[in-house]
Amino acid sequence: MPGHLIRRLQQIAVAVFHAEVEAAGIDLTPVQYAALVTIAAKPGIDQITLAGLIAYDRTTIAGVVDRLVQKGFLSREVSEKDRRARVLHMTPEGHAALETLTPAVATAQDVMLSGLEKEEAETFLHLLRKATDAVNDLSRAPLRGHRKNGS
Repeated sequence: MPGHLIRRLQQIAVAVFHAEVEAAGIDLTPVQYAALVTIAAKPGIDQITLAGLIAYDRTTIAGVVDRLVQKGFLSREVSEKDRRARVLHMTPEGHAALETLTPAVATAQDVMLSGLEKEEAETFLHLLRKATDAVNDLSRAPLRGHRKNGS
């Protein structure tokens, strides 16, 4: 049953992520990490665009951003283009955290796929992307700008 196996792998992935990130001395969730990586790549992004890019519910992304602001990793300002929007920027502390976390997250990724040979892991990731992309639009929070071809 693929649903059960996907849920189990997700549970394990979150546990491994937390173990590696905590060992690096930083308190961060996988969603917060995804937000930091995305904001680092797209400084000045607004919260709604961020939600679409990390496939997170638009109504609850504010809570994720709130916690990152409270931790000192992000700043949030009113957009000059649209006064209703909030734009996000990494702080120096956020950049430092991301630099510290990058090797920890890489280790977590390796642990998650440690039961597979290198070629098997590449095939697995390709197939996982393909399966996920095929049903992306069925999600309550679809990934925006996703690929349809599974590459």
